[in-house]
Amino acid sequence: MSTKTLARRDAHPTSPPASLPPATRSRDRVVPGAGRMLGVGVVSLWLSLIVLLPLAALTVASFDEGLAGFWEAVTAPVALASLKVTVGVSALVAGVNAVMGTLIAWVLVRDDFPGKRFVNALIDLPFALPTIVASIVLLSLYGPSSPVGIHLNATRWGLIVALAFVTLPFVVRSVQPVLIEADREVEQAATSLGAGSWTTFRRVVLPTLAPAVIGGTGLAFARAIGEYGSVVLIGGNIPRETQVASQYIQQQIEIDRPMNAAAVSVALLSIAFLTLFVMRLAVSRSQKREERAP
Repeated sequence: MSTKTLARRDAHPTSPPASLPPATRSRDRVVPGAGRMLGVGVVSLWLSLIVLLPLAALTVASFDEGLAGFWEAVTAPVALASLKVTVGVSALVAGVNAVMGTLIAWVLVRDDFPGKRFVNALIDLPFALPTIVASIVLLSLYGPSSPVGIHLNATRWGLIVALAFVTLPFVVRSVQPVLIEADREVEQAATSLGAGSWTTFRRVVLPTLAPAVIGGTGLAFARAIGEYGSVVLIGGNIPRETQVASQYIQQQIEIDRPMNAAAVSVALLSIAFLTLFVMRLAVSRSQKREERAP
């Protein structure tokens, strides 16, 4: 082959086709949103099987005897008393956790002390420990044979201690990340302008922490109203005194009154859902107020 021919080939190289055939383009084309639709479908199916269908079955069972039967089951004196005890004790525990959980999170983030990592790991113990074990431990410590001389068995104080134990991590773990990401320079600026420690916390730190505190408190309350294992031994299960709603539900199942148990369960579910909904609104408003603040 001559040198001129090679030069002509180098000057005009073979170019690829301008476009692929229609068949090839259709094979390579990705359907827009196909992955998203698949993900939404899988999530919807899973939530339906795990959450929606059981809740629907529970709701249907609670109305086996009609609306009048549902109302009679929920407003029965012992059922109503157990709901009042549950909501009252849970609200008190949630309030205590809002204060103590925020304080614990503050100490874990802002202070250094020996054993800090151990304490930080200890906060998650109620998540990992079976709640019935917690009830046995509390009964051993505060029961009739208490080694410390404190007897809380079959009292509402026993319920408070048990529920405070199992709900401890919610506020702490909600507030900790916010404190870690908080801008310390704003606090230092407020201090340099003459603001005291309490004023700085109330006017600078607390508005930032409020959404996390509210959210953690709501989760703690929702967990407390449905708790069973930690109170089953130390609570005593005394009707109208220390019997919580979960124990009343078990009692109704044992005496073959499943409709009554389902009705009280739906009442608890409604209280939990309403609480979380209100807390979500409060968190949203608090965040918007914080964003509008100068």
